[in-house]
Amino acid sequence: MRFKKIAALTIVIIAIITIKSCEPDEHITTPFELNVPYGFPSFSVPDDNPLTVEGVELGKYLFYEKALSSNFQFSCSDCHNQQMNFSSPSNCSGNVFGLPVTRNTMPLVNLVWDNAFAWDERKEGLENKITDAYTNPFTMAGEIEEIVNRLQNNNFYVDLFYNAFGDGGVNEINISKALAQFLRTIITGNSKFDKFLRGEMMLTVQELNGYEIFNREARTEPSQPAGGDCFHCHGAPLFTDLASHNNGLDSVFSDLGLAYATNDTMDYGKFKTPTLRNVEFTSPYMHDGRFLTLEEVIEHYNSGGIDSYTIDPLMKRVGIGLLLTESEKQDLIAFIRTLKDEDFLINPDYSNPNI
Repeated sequence: MRFKKIAALTIVIIAIITIKSCEPDEHITTPFELNVPYGFPSFSVPDDNPLTVEGVELGKYLFYEKALSSNFQFSCSDCHNQQMNFSSPSNCSGNVFGLPVTRNTMPLVNLVWDNAFAWDERKEGLENKITDAYTNPFTMAGEIEEIVNRLQNNNFYVDLFYNAFGDGGVNEINISKALAQFLRTIITGNSKFDKFLRGEMMLTVQELNGYEIFNREARTEPSQPAGGDCFHCHGAPLFTDLASHNNGLDSVFSDLGLAYATNDTMDYGKFKTPTLRNVEFTSPYMHDGRFLTLEEVIEHYNSGGIDSYTIDPLMKRVGIGLLLTESEKQDLIAFIRTLKDEDFLINPDYSNPNI
């Protein structure tokens, strides 16, 4: 009797093993461990697009892939240059047809902490923004079916897509997912200022003066300490509040800004706050690239800006200005330059894998 029970149990175990062996293998990917700099906030990624080593690798290749454009002449990296903080070195980048576009190129850094993209925040979710970027007729002008066909006919990419997504293969969703994974790994957070916070090095007297000006409210009379009022919109550690503001550039709006996304007239002239990290490498400045130097940007705020009915309440000194002296302006710029992370600009983790 005991022998019969053991034999029956053995048969059951063999049957289970046989059934399992007939099932398709579960696709396994490797979790990607994101290195978050000291003092940075926590982050989250979409549940349906976790960071994986395989997805990030695929996304990196796609970021530098010219087959995503209509004419095989442009990749994402042509407008988002690593050495320019993943922005463009020219005023208002050109598109695949060689025509200028109306807006300056925003840097693609520290995006894992953001969820609304473009100067007018018209796209929520990085995956959605990516699809818009490479299919937009004013940028890369790619066509989804053609792009998918090109990649499906390339065995190298077929293997990378399988590694990242299994049998899901090459499709529009996985293209955007892979690019989003790579972009979320692009993190800058090892500047001189970061090393100062970690106690690894000191700032100069001028840089410390600039730091105080950066974080102080604007003076209301010359006898008070200098204040730049910068911290409200450009506070550490991201040095952007990830929000949109009318910072007093115009009284009449040729570009409606955030209102394109909200259809609200009270959002006319409001634009997304760009990060100040590596900002000295991202000239020109503002949504339309109107300022070429940091000195021009500081002078805009020091002048108080231009009043309008949607001017941000944080622009408290419209028509009056910050009353900064020339030396105080230079101190402020000296601090802003401590936010450069030169190793980031040449980090091979973000560089063209084909070179």
